[in-house]
Amino acid sequence: MQLIPAQALEKADKILFITHLAIGDFTYLQNFFSAFAKAYPHIKVDIWIDEVRATSDPSKWEFLKKYSLYDWAENCSFFRKVYRRTYSPELLQESIHEAQQENYPLVVSLATLRPHKYAQLARTVGPHALAIGIRGRAKWYAPWQSAVYNKLDATFAPFHPPQSGYHITEIYADWFKQLCNLTVTSENRFPFVHIPDQWTSYARQQFITWGVTEANVAAGQKVVFINAFAKTKKRCWPLKSVAELIIAMRALPQWSNTHFVVNAVPQELNNVKSVFATYNLQDTHIFSANENFFQLPAILQRCDLIISVETAVMHLANAVHVPVIALMRQKNPEWVPIDSKISTVITTTRRSEWVDAIPVSAILKVV
Repeated sequence: MQLIPAQALEKADKILFITHLAIGDFTYLQNFFSAFAKAYPHIKVDIWIDEVRATSDPSKWEFLKKYSLYDWAENCSFFRKVYRRTYSPELLQESIHEAQQENYPLVVSLATLRPHKYAQLARTVGPHALAIGIRGRAKWYAPWQSAVYNKLDATFAPFHPPQSGYHITEIYADWFKQLCNLTVTSENRFPFVHIPDQWTSYARQQFITWGVTEANVAAGQKVVFINAFAKTKKRCWPLKSVAELIIAMRALPQWSNTHFVVNAVPQELNNVKSVFATYNLQDTHIFSANENFFQLPAILQRCDLIISVETAVMHLANAVHVPVIALMRQKNPEWVPIDSKISTVITTTRRSEWVDAIPVSAILKVV
């Protein structure tokens, strides 16, 4: 039995999905939002992207305001509205009031982190809605969490996958199957990204600035994109290793005529420039998508190879159909890039190890 009755779906004119999202999550979850919009074309789909890093510290607002996922979501045709002003207490309250004015008939929380918080948010923004949310296990020291879940019209448990051999998309498929009996087949779960012409042109001009012209590419010049940054230190790779990899690859005949693009998250840009200045590497360019999300996939799309730690870049590589070497820990195999035909995964030797334990030599073996 589906959680949203068929009759409710027939009558509804709009729905609000509430979730916390990283770019990697959205890379796959977007397929399910898109499929929902196609299955119910009369329902306007809105999304509330909650900022889990929300803070009352004004010095951090400018960075949070520019979270690149907002750019991507707002460019998706299957969303009518994206709630993105959730990174400060004041803006959060304004967004709640804005959502309440919509009088949503359907509100669904897909939050897995602190699900009780988002269950409460779902009921708050949709006081008269059919409100549904993921139900976490109430802590023994916080019995009030059960009361929060009980205020919803329906709840569902997070997907309990087998111990191994599944992909993250199976979790999302399970959610939408429970919600509305929606089926998204395996072949329709591959990531995609539609890059606006503005940013395709930007990438073309950037490559020319770097000295990568169509004539040079035709003559055998290659471009390799390397990303060593992730949100947690456990998934990052040392910049020293990046420099060593570039030196080692350029020594190989097949990579001697190669430009290297080293990715830097905006807040680390100056540090990356400083570190690489000490190496004085030729044809090595520091890049950061500090204006708009689409700078990143536009640049990735023009590369011949992408080497990335376990973060959004390795999934975006699949979205733009460029071969990728993914550096991963052993702990989250469900997050491997889904397109195995163009993806090579290198994992740490031990389950307890961080990504920085992967040596340059391991990449040279497969590159």
